[in-house]
Amino acid sequence: MTAQLIDGNALSKQLRSEVAERAAALTAKGLKPGLAVVLVGDNPASQVYVRNKVKACEDVGFHSVLEKYDASMTEAELLARVEALNNDPSIHGILVQLPLPKHIDDHKVIEAISPLKDVDGFHVASAGALMVGEVGFKACTPYGCMKMLESIGMKDLRGKHAVVIGRSNIVGKPMAMMLLQANATVTVTHSGTAALAHHTRQADIVVAAVGKRNVLTADMIKPGAVVIDVGMNRDDAGKLCGDVDFAGLKEVAGYITPVPGGVGPMTITMLLVNTMEAAERAAAQRA
Repeated sequence: MTAQLIDGNALSKQLRSEVAERAAALTAKGLKPGLAVVLVGDNPASQVYVRNKVKACEDVGFHSVLEKYDASMTEAELLARVEALNNDPSIHGILVQLPLPKHIDDHKVIEAISPLKDVDGFHVASAGALMVGEVGFKACTPYGCMKMLESIGMKDLRGKHAVVIGRSNIVGKPMAMMLLQANATVTVTHSGTAALAHHTRQADIVVAAVGKRNVLTADMIKPGAVVIDVGMNRDDAGKLCGDVDFAGLKEVAGYITPVPGGVGPMTITMLLVNTMEAAERAAAQRA
């Protein structure tokens, strides 16, 4: 058996095309979706991410604002900028690129963003809405993973066992909640889990999100399982790779996401989807 690839680039292109149509329709009614991206400091990886996010906004017809600040910016100054963006009617989504310089409290800044504009889905209000099944913004990476599952016909996961490897607030925890909402039976594993393979061998779906190479190998899954690889690492040759042993797993799994070209493109796409939804909600309130 050779696993079928879940092509994140192709799915992302399709979803972005749909967002562009929705953006054009809303713009024609006098409300152009707007996203503000705030970058503090000169982290090279963050600069690349931010550039890609701004370009993605422009490609789908959004109004985008990029605010760059020196690493010396104070926490009070950043909080003041967030508050100004909260009150700007042309901005529907606010993204503060993490990590922030050490003297700024990430959590305090995230919580300062209006839940109505929290398109990253990191605010406690967004996490709470996901927990209880209310309307809110879903964290972009797990949201993208769910869209990938839907793309292979796995929308209702009733009767499926999903194992999540990782418990971060950004991926692991919200991933588990979204899988639960889709009716899967969910097991969350992490660094404190004994006998990881015992759990993953029972899984119909495995989501690996720990930032550690080869955390999942071919002998750890059952034939035909779906493997979603959220990891972003470098191998010994410096080449981009994920959290799973892709070469081994693709001979056993039914479906697998590649790295690069899998979950990565979907994260920015879901940011666009969230911003679009924020703009549409603002339009509905204005009507």
